[in-house]
Amino acid sequence: MMRQYLEIKQQNKGSILFFRLGDFYEMFFEDAVEASRVLHITLTSRGNIKGSKVPMCGVPHHAADNYIARLIRSGRKVAICEQVEEPGPGKKIVDRRITRIVTPGTFMADEVLDSAVTNYILAFNAGPDRYGLAYADISTGEFKVTELDNKEDLFSELYKISPAECLVPESFSKSRDFNQFNEVNLGVVTASDDWMFDHKLSVEEIKRHFEVESLEGFGCHDLPGAVGAAGALLRYLKDTQKSRLNNIDVISTYHTGQFMAIDRNSHRHLELVQNQEDLSSKNTLLDVLDRTRTPMGKRMLKRRILSPLLSAPEIKDRLDAVQFFYDNGGGCREKIRTCLGEIYDIERLSNKISLGTANARDMAALAASLKNIKKLRRALGSDAPGRLKRAASNLDDLEDVIGWIEDCLVPEPPVASREGGLVKKGYDAKLDELKALVANGKDWVASLQKKEIERTGIGSLKVGFNKVFGYYIEVTNTNLGAVPADYIRKQTLVNAERYITQELKEQESMIIGAEERSKNMEYEIFCRLREKVGGQIERLKRTAAHVAELDVLSGLAEAAVANSYSRPRISGKNDLKIVDGRHPVLEKILKSKEFIPNDVKMDDDENRVFIITGSNMAGKSTYIRQVALITIMAQMGSFVPAREAEIGVVDRVFTRVGASDRLYRGMSTFMVEMLETANILNNATSRSLIILDEIGRGTSTYDGVSIAWAVVEFIHRRIPGSKAMFATHYHELTELSGMIRGVRNYHLAVQEWGEEVVFLYKVKEGSCDESFGIHVAKLAGMPAEVVGRARDILENLHRDSLTGNIRSRFADKNKNREKQLDLFDGARRDHPVIEKIKKVDFNQLTPLEALEKVAEWRKEIENKST
Repeated sequence: MMRQYLEIKQQNKGSILFFRLGDFYEMFFEDAVEASRVLHITLTSRGNIKGSKVPMCGVPHHAADNYIARLIRSGRKVAICEQVEEPGPGKKIVDRRITRIVTPGTFMADEVLDSAVTNYILAFNAGPDRYGLAYADISTGEFKVTELDNKEDLFSELYKISPAECLVPESFSKSRDFNQFNEVNLGVVTASDDWMFDHKLSVEEIKRHFEVESLEGFGCHDLPGAVGAAGALLRYLKDTQKSRLNNIDVISTYHTGQFMAIDRNSHRHLELVQNQEDLSSKNTLLDVLDRTRTPMGKRMLKRRILSPLLSAPEIKDRLDAVQFFYDNGGGCREKIRTCLGEIYDIERLSNKISLGTANARDMAALAASLKNIKKLRRALGSDAPGRLKRAASNLDDLEDVIGWIEDCLVPEPPVASREGGLVKKGYDAKLDELKALVANGKDWVASLQKKEIERTGIGSLKVGFNKVFGYYIEVTNTNLGAVPADYIRKQTLVNAERYITQELKEQESMIIGAEERSKNMEYEIFCRLREKVGGQIERLKRTAAHVAELDVLSGLAEAAVANSYSRPRISGKNDLKIVDGRHPVLEKILKSKEFIPNDVKMDDDENRVFIITGSNMAGKSTYIRQVALITIMAQMGSFVPAREAEIGVVDRVFTRVGASDRLYRGMSTFMVEMLETANILNNATSRSLIILDEIGRGTSTYDGVSIAWAVVEFIHRRIPGSKAMFATHYHELTELSGMIRGVRNYHLAVQEWGEEVVFLYKVKEGSCDESFGIHVAKLAGMPAEVVGRARDILENLHRDSLTGNIRSRFADKNKNREKQLDLFDGARRDHPVIEKIKKVDFNQLTPLEALEKVAEWRKEIENKST
């Protein structure tokens, strides 16, 4: 047996080998040492090979999925080695072979895998100027490919996919370029032979798998990088799953230009599907919108949040469907939601069936789920709008599949598929005969006990059975003197002896033989049924997709009703108008507190760039983030938290919020901030929405103001049409509104009473020159001595600082020279400020006093002219 183990292990060096021995998976040598440490199970030893004990540990086969999951999460792969034949008389060792290799990207156990999470495995193919991606979720049969032509879009797409495992060419994994991917979540990286990504070989692999003559029907024939990745991924999946992969029956080619681009930093800053605290979905946009009733609906909702649409007609089509459910709450929506609550994960169930891993209980769950399809269609009615009508017409009742399953299987089949008890009486005549033979034999055994008690006079005598020794007659030691001569001793216990008679032995042979044949026949019948249902995988997947869509659309309507959302208007103009907008997540977290709504009105002309000032804790970040979230919600086809909203389709949302560092890569907080800002400035377009929070805060004040000022100018000049919201404590930036057309000042209002400050959370036009940071420090529990001293220092700084108009410190010298006063410009000598300067003896003033005087005059004169 150990020779057999070592031969199989030699072929699977990169995996921990689960070697089936009876009811256990055993591990030996280094695998046992490693697994015992990861799984916290006892390490033992057996035998003697070359003078030493063999380390060994094992897990029960019925609980293997949980142990495999723990090994997978630790980055290991697990090779499952099964007994592929039953032990027989005279057979010392049964044939064993690898039936599948479980990797992080191919794990499919329902009990462990989160039903709401897509478990992607991705293949990445780096070309000279393009990047090919192919990824799949074998638990659902999803298989997608795309190509990208720039690194930032690639990183954003990888962040959105978040694969559990990533295949890369071995040469690329060793290259310097691969180091750039350290900060991107690639899951467990598997380096594969370069030839697996070869374009010609991949074309043939794809054509062979899908049984087609050309790739043109899939739309990927002109994407060589994506095709190379797809071919490599298909080979890897076949090598690990040891099967034909019938559930992967189509390639979906997509282009990222079909969807709003949300870069990886914006995904993180906006907390769309994962929060930054514990990386769960709690207190995220997904958490707020999720009213789905099915696992496949939950997965689809997550995909839609991450990929809002760019097509206005498609967005309106989704909104029409949500509107229908919104308007028909008591009738249609309620009936639909009730039906959905009775549907299991058709997508994953059908894929398990297709792959041959489903048990009888999975089959019964599928049949029970499919019974609700007809109810769904009836509940929709005939007046549903276009998208829902199309979904209803494509819902396949699959009554033939329901019939096959219900005709064959008992209503509540056992989990184990090889232990019998699966098939209904009357389904197969030969099986019924065997079952009758077994039942009659067991009745005979039951009557034997009564007969033997009467014959021997031993009242405690009993007839029993176990898997090792078969049937036996048990007599306690105190009654051994009454044992008949025809009893044959079989086993000795501490307090009893077990016997068998010739008659019992013959009956045992008949019963066990019939029972074994019965179980084998039931399993064969079940396998034929599973294969037959698996042949309908295309119909099952199509129906599952339409059920998921009904779940998402009706769930969004439910969320809209519960949260008082309204339908947004999708505009053809490059405008953004929100009336009484709210932050969808924060208003749920506040619960009992009232959320203060705010408006926004932006366009590509007079209202392009908003400089937003105000106190710490006044709500600047909340305000700018809610604008981004409302835009994303509208373009994914959801109602929005506002009394009214009009959204001009946005192609990209960029968000730079908060402070973080990447010390492990030698990057400071400020460096990270600059990298993220550079990405925005280099990739934003005329249809982009840019959300900036505190640019330049990680360096000196003068450096920070200069950078922030230059960023605003760049957005205005170099990205015409884009809309930007800039929350800042650099009050100097508010001067830009008087210098650049389209820059507007807004602030978050507060109310002061002496040293007390009340946050009103209301956005008003105009600037604010106070941050009230000391008040916030007081609220945080800072010692009174520190707060008092800080107020003294602030007062001194204000007294000695420049006041009034200091625009010249930050203005662009080339563009704004004409706005500066020049004593030597003859055309400007009659300016009122210059006239005042001529009359002053500056020898009597300090330089600081002189500058303050000029600033004071200028402000006074400008106010009068206004």
